[in-house]
Amino acid sequence: MVGTSPLPAAAPQRLTRLDGLRGIAACVVAFTYHPRTLFAPELFTDHGMVFAWLSHWGWAFVDLFFLLSGYIFAHVYLAGDKLSRPGAMGQFAVARFARLYPLHLLTLLVVALYAWGEKGNTAGAFAMHLVMLQNFVRPVPDTFNGPAWSLSVEACCYLLFAFAAMRGGRRRLWQVTVGAIALGLGLLVFNGEPEGPWVADNLPRGLLGFFLGQVLWHARERLARLPWPLLGALLVIGLVMPTGVWSSLLPLVLVAFPAALLLALRSRWLDGRLWSWLGDRSYAVYLIHLPVYALIKRQTGVIAGDGPLVWAIYLGIIAAILLLSDLTYRYFEVPMRQAIRQAWERRQTAKVAAPQASA
Repeated sequence: MVGTSPLPAAAPQRLTRLDGLRGIAACVVAFTYHPRTLFAPELFTDHGMVFAWLSHWGWAFVDLFFLLSGYIFAHVYLAGDKLSRPGAMGQFAVARFARLYPLHLLTLLVVALYAWGEKGNTAGAFAMHLVMLQNFVRPVPDTFNGPAWSLSVEACCYLLFAFAAMRGGRRRLWQVTVGAIALGLGLLVFNGEPEGPWVADNLPRGLLGFFLGQVLWHARERLARLPWPLLGALLVIGLVMPTGVWSSLLPLVLVAFPAALLLALRSRWLDGRLWSWLGDRSYAVYLIHLPVYALIKRQTGVIAGDGPLVWAIYLGIIAAILLLSDLTYRYFEVPMRQAIRQAWERRQTAKVAAPQASA
C-alpha cells in the first residue's frame, strides 16, 4: 500500500528509577545552588558540610542531566533501531520539540515581561532563545531564564545522535560517540577550571555527558555485575576527589555520576510515587525556579540571616515552586505535549490518506 509504514514497535520499558534521579538532580540545582541568588551565604555555609557542598557544587548536577539523557535516549531509540524506521526523524524531532519547547517558550515570555532590557536581555538574545540557540548568547547565564542554556546544548546532542544513528547506523553512531566524548573530555582537560561554574565549555560538557550515557547503556549488562559497595565507593570518591589544577567536573562526570546512575537502576526505593512524581515535574522545577527567585528578589532584595524565620521563608519558597511546577506540568506541559503530537499524527494520517484517495 502506497505511503504506509510498518506498525510501531512496542515502547521500551520506562526507566522510572532514572526519572527519580533526574528529579533529585533538579532539586539540587533549584533548591541548593540557585537560592544563593536570593539568600545570604550564611544560610548555606553554616549548616553542615553536605549542605555547604551542594550549595557550592550544585551547578554541576546539570551534567548529571546530560548523562541521564544519553542513557535514556539509547534505551528508547537504539533498542529496536527505532531511528531506522520510515519517518523516524520527523517523529523524533516532534517528540523532542513537544517535550522541550512549550515550557521553554512560556518561561521565556514570562521573564521577558518583567526583565526586558536588563543585563543582556536584548532583542537579539530573545531571538536566540526563540530558536533554541541560547547557549551561544553571551553572557549565557544572564540572559532571560539562565538555566535554559542547557536546553540548546541538549538539542545539539539530540540532533547529532539522531543523524548519526539514522544515516550511518550503529557504526557511525559509535564513531560520533567516541568523537564527542574525546572532544568534550579534551576541552575539559585543557580548558576546564578547578572551580566553577563557567560557560566556555557548556557544549563540550553536554557532549561528554550525553554520549558517555550512551556508552553506559551499551555496557549495561557488564556494569550490572559490579557489586553495589564498589559503586558506592566510586560515588564517594568521585564527589570528594581533589583535582588540583584540573577541571572539577572530571571526577563528577567520569566517576561519581555514572556510579549514581548505576546505583539508581538498582534502587527500589526510587520506584516510590514521590520520586516518580518529582521526576515527572523535574523539567518544570528546573525552568521555573530561577524566575521565581528573581521575582521575589525584586520585592525583597537579598534575604539576610539564617534564623528560623529565614528558614521558614526558604522552605516556603521551595513548597511554592513545587506547587507551581505541579500545576504547570498538569495543566500546561502535558496538554501542550499531547496537542503537538496529536497534530503531527493527524498530519501524517492525512498525508497517507491523500494518495489513496486519488488512486
